[in-house]
Amino acid sequence: MFKEVLYNQKMTKTFDVFVKELASLRTGRANASMLDLIKVDVYGQKMPINQLATITTPEPRVINIQVWDANNVPLLDSAIKKSDLGLNPQVDGQLVRLPIPDLSEERRVEIKKVIKTMGEKCKVSIRNIRREGNDELKKKLKSKEISEDDEKKFVKTIQTYTDNFVKKVDEKVTTKEKEIMTI
Repeated sequence: MFKEVLYNQKMTKTFDVFVKELASLRTGRANASMLDLIKVDVYGQKMPINQLATITTPEPRVINIQVWDANNVPLLDSAIKKSDLGLNPQVDGQLVRLPIPDLSEERRVEIKKVIKTMGEKCKVSIRNIRREGNDELKKKLKSKEISEDDEKKFVKTIQTYTDNFVKKVDEKVTTKEKEIMTI
């Protein structure tokens, strides 16, 4: 039998990854999730910052990173500088402060383009999952595992999932763009 729920779960995972990536974009406000995509090369492997330190946001425009191992401070400092966040860390012993500067109009427009690109990639992934489901249905129909009526019903169900997720992606993109453009 065909499991259309599996394709709904795949689309949900794709959407969740997209939402997490969106949260990591810099919006002009301090947000610990901005650092989620930065990996620090320590102990012979790349690790996320939240596994090396405690991250807090004591003020709306400052992120504090309390590094647990003093040897990791310079590594963390350079990883943040190399990232495309455009942040300049201030090191004070084992505490790294990240002041979040205001976004320039130019940077806001750049981030808006990045958001659109991320949204498009997510929608392409969702459509690929739809195609994968439809291909499986064609195979099952050919091998007489399902009837033509069932195939049409499942194709319609998968299309509904696709439409719903594409709409959710568009809504998220619009919301994030408004957030970015608000001064």
